[in-house]
Amino acid sequence: MSEPLSPRTPLSLLRTFPGFWSLSLILGAAIIPIFLCLPLLSLFVQVPFTELAKRISSPVVLNALRLSLLTSFSSAVIIVVFGLPTAYFFATSEFPGKRALEVLMNLPMVLPPTVAGLGLLLAFGRSGLVGGWLARMGWSIPFSTVAVVLAQLFVATPFFVNAARSGFEAVDPHLLKAASSLGASPFYCFLRIVLPLSSRSLAVGMAMAWARSLGEFGATITFAGNLPGVTQTMPLAVYMAMQSDLQAAVALSVLLLIVSFGILMALRTRVFLGPR
Repeated sequence: MSEPLSPRTPLSLLRTFPGFWSLSLILGAAIIPIFLCLPLLSLFVQVPFTELAKRISSPVVLNALRLSLLTSFSSAVIIVVFGLPTAYFFATSEFPGKRALEVLMNLPMVLPPTVAGLGLLLAFGRSGLVGGWLARMGWSIPFSTVAVVLAQLFVATPFFVNAARSGFEAVDPHLLKAASSLGASPFYCFLRIVLPLSSRSLAVGMAMAWARSLGEFGATITFAGNLPGVTQTMPLAVYMAMQSDLQAAVALSVLLLIVSFGILMALRTRVFLGPR
């Protein structure tokens, strides 16, 4: 078995390539980071810091932030509660049609957001497959805060399920067999062996699902609308502010950027994942 590539310093890596290829390596390694960082840097230099702080403290921004945090946190909790058994079932079970069902469950990750929103509207609208039955009971979901949560659930759930499933599949089955031979119940094995060994993957999945929920736009505006204080999350507030107040749009965008950066940096530095 070949050994994995060991990390090298940039200078030592370049010395292993001829001159032309060294230049190509430098350009290739520089273009992508510059391209990705340039739009992010542009957000920060667009508005002075004092003006940025003033805009972030405005009622429109605070209401959008409050709603975004409330709905994204609610979505993350629901995703974990229902996604955990789903991921474990798919990681440990084989049945006819499993591959096709896995593909269907991953479709929200690649569907255009407006298609996702339209599907939710046709499913949970007043004349939808489920919405019609709910309407007869006096419940209306579209254009409500609940609709925001459902839209976030639809687009973000696959991120957690896939990460959790990978963590479950990585657990050595011999450990579970050894625990079972000593009299441990399946629930005990799951609670004391599977979950601890999969904690890193679960944490990554939770963070990515929450971040995806926080940034959801297309499905939300299609299914939930854009009602301030009710369904206007931060991405929707950015979209509306761009049409009348660019600095407010930049302030919201920077705030979203800071939150997203904090999540990813926490993952990279093992703030809540612990040491290797």
